[in-house]
Parts: sequence; structure tokens; C-alpha cells
Amino acid sequence: MISENLQKIRGEIADICRRAGRRADDIILIGASKYANAEQIKEAIAAGLEYIGENRVQDALEKFAAFDRLGIKVQRHMIGHLQTNKAKQAVENFDLIQSVDSLKLAQEIEKHASRMNKVMDILLQINTSGEEQKFGADTQDVFDLVKGAADLPHVRILGLMTMGPLVETADRELARRCFRQLKEFSDMIRREFSDHPKIEMKYLSMGMSGDYDMALEEGANMIRIGRAIFL
Repeated sequence: MISENLQKIRGEIADICRRAGRRADDIILIGASKYANAEQIKEAIAAGLEYIGENRVQDALEKFAAFDRLGIKVQRHMIGHLQTNKAKQAVENFDLIQSVDSLKLAQEIEKHASRMNKVMDILLQINTSGEEQKFGADTQDVFDLVKGAADLPHVRILGLMTMGPLVETADRELARRCFRQLKEFSDMIRREFSDHPKIEMKYLSMGMSGDYDMALEEGANMIRIGRAIFL
């Protein structure tokens, strides 16, 4: 089932990219593995999945220990809200932290990355929907967050991330506007910080199982798919 799900999603990605004049090979598919166990993740990797995203550090550590026993090799992304008291474990165990939503968190990541002599790759999470229940930096604080995080010697900004609003099908245009705004921020940051060695607008992470088609149409090159793969 997981293999068939991945095949279907890849076909849909290819169709969307073809219509949008984009290359499907440029799209990174993150398996959002919050509700998947290690065996399911192993099955997905055998079917070609190269990236997974976990929402909680503690859950991830349990799965990563199982990965080691099972010989699973995969790129590991932190995609859920990260508390500062979990920053050390996140720096130790993830290849990319997608959910950096404040300078305070970036500074905590810097502290632990410095001690490990590691440059930690991050994405800055922006709350483009403005929903109070959503994590992410406010849109008016984006450039201050970029400037502050870019000054940290052991942190490297590789792009932006957002979550679309939880809306009904009739309100999908609201999600599209949120994705479009993140793309606009990415373009503005790329222009303003074009010579900065710690900023590379390489990734635009947006879109999940219910809205990744719109996210791709609006410029996403990294999508986070959970239930459409694993459930």
C-alpha cells in the first residue's frame, strides 16, 4: 500500500509540474512520519522515499533508535514545533530543522551547534495564515528574524517553511494566498541578501496531503506528505 501511495503521489507531482512548466525532479518529497512506525518508514524508503519529517523530538528519537537496528538510512527533518529545551537533541539528531520560528530558538540552536562544532541547517517558519493556533514568525517580523539568525555563526538559513490554513475545499484560495506570500518573501530575501554567505533561499517547504497541489503551483520545491503516504 505504501509503495502504491508513493507511486500515485509521484505521478500527481509530475502532472502538476508539467502543467506549471516545472521539473518534477526538483521537488523534494518529505514523508511526514508522525503516525508511521519504523517498519512503515522502512517500507517507504524501500519504495524510494529519501526524506522523512518528524513532529516531536521524543517520538523521533525512539524511531531513530529503531532505524539504527534496522539499518535504515534516510535524511531526517524536524518539521514540528520545536521547544528551546529540545534544541540540543534536535541539533544532535536532525539534518535540517524546518520549524525555526523565533530568534530565541535560533540562538538556542546556535549554542548547541557551537558546542558540537556543527553548522545546523534550518528553515525559518513563517505564519502566513495569521492563525493564532499556528506556530511561525509573524509576517511583519520576517526580515528581523532573517537578519538575527544569519548573524549566528553555526546556523545556516536554507529557506522558508509555512503551514497552510486548515480550511474546507471552498476556501482553498486562502491557502493559495498563504503559499504565494511565502514565495514572495523568499524572492525578497534572495534579492536583499544575495551576497550573504549564511543565507541561501534553496528550499520553499509548503504543502501537505490536502493542499500540496496548490503549493507546487505557487512555487514549493519541498512538500510534507503524511497521511497520503502512510494511512
